[in-house]
Amino acid sequence: MYYDDLPIWGFLGKVEREGKSDPNEYRYYIFKHLHFEIFYNKDCVIEINARTDPSALVDLTEDKEVDVEFMYSVKWKETKTPLEKRMEKYSQSSSLPRHLEIHWFSIINSFVTVLLTGFLATILMRVFKNDLVKYAHDEETADNQEETGWKVINGDVFRYPKYKSLFAAALGSGTQLFTLTVFIFILALVGVFYPYNRGALFTALVVIYALTSGIAGYTAASFYCQLKGTNWVYPSPSDNKTLLFGTIVVIFLIWALVTSPLLVMGGIAGKNSKVEFQAPCCTTNYPRVIPPLPWYRGTLPQMTMAGFLPFSAIYIELYYIFASVWGHRIYTIYSILFIVFVILLIVTAFITVALTYFQLAAEDHEWWWRSFLCGGSTGLFIYAYCLYYYYARSDMLGFMQTSFFFGYMACICYGFFLMLGTVGFRAALFFVRHIYRSIKCE
Repeated sequence: MYYDDLPIWGFLGKVEREGKSDPNEYRYYIFKHLHFEIFYNKDCVIEINARTDPSALVDLTEDKEVDVEFMYSVKWKETKTPLEKRMEKYSQSSSLPRHLEIHWFSIINSFVTVLLTGFLATILMRVFKNDLVKYAHDEETADNQEETGWKVINGDVFRYPKYKSLFAAALGSGTQLFTLTVFIFILALVGVFYPYNRGALFTALVVIYALTSGIAGYTAASFYCQLKGTNWVYPSPSDNKTLLFGTIVVIFLIWALVTSPLLVMGGIAGKNSKVEFQAPCCTTNYPRVIPPLPWYRGTLPQMTMAGFLPFSAIYIELYYIFASVWGHRIYTIYSILFIVFVILLIVTAFITVALTYFQLAAEDHEWWWRSFLCGGSTGLFIYAYCLYYYYARSDMLGFMQTSFFFGYMACICYGFFLMLGTVGFRAALFFVRHIYRSIKCE
């Protein structure tokens, strides 16, 4: 509960368990009198506390209707604490040092993951350099020697993917969500809104999402035209607006007057940009047959490997985010969250590049969708974590709470999938262009 952006904690009832081993014998009570103690300085509320009257109880154990007359009382007290310092009480709690230690442990865990990823990248670069030396030696010694490895598919590696309209739309929405996330972090780090004012955060999400719709339209339409697409593409597979009933009209007006026009205008600008796709190799008329590959080089095993490492870099911090969104905790350390987010992007990009290289080395040229799916697979791991959190950490139960929790988290994880998939594909595209510029393609 919040009052003037100040959080209030209190008990609404209690369960009497003493001397009873059978849960069916428990007694359930609800408090019908709440007392609020509010401290003020002039016309500003500085602090608020809530406590219950232990003598004002109503027994709810029996499964029957009970008429309850709820009451509350308020006591106002003047204080000299200035408005600027009213949040210090919540930021200097006795448990904060322990929480900071855990947050820093999360950072150390993430950095270890980055070091492992860097070690993998170093090995990958050595293998890549050895490939370049080998290909250069083969060209000098025997021009008619049969090529192998990733060089042999230079005529297919830039063959446009299937379902390019959907691919461009996913890329556009992922770019929009990435931009949205960066803007939210910037606003949080400069102190435009503070953690206790959740309304400001949600308002910023809606407004920035609407204003960045032009980025989705431009990116999707521009990339679709680069892939020689001829049909109009609607660049929004991320229609994940889960709304409260009372705000549907306002959100609809924002969508109709801001989001949709910017989306269309961005799409028109992207379609008319006339940007050519930069491919260092020419594409052959007929695709090369992909050789049989072992099962662990399939899409699902690759997605599992690609999603596990980035998820391991964020899972500690993920608990505090879930406890803030679905529990009574309040997340306050945006700087650490931003560091973890940057590490997540780095690890996602590196692991996607590594798996793309291994895929090309196996002469599998269908890397476009694979790189996107591998990059976005972390979103699936986050959704799997939702199952653990719901049953092991939360006290939620019943159909309404279950559907509400998993429905919202499905939208959020889908957004993560699109955003990180875009990051993974962009990193893989940069890498593939780089390695094929480094060889002589006929």
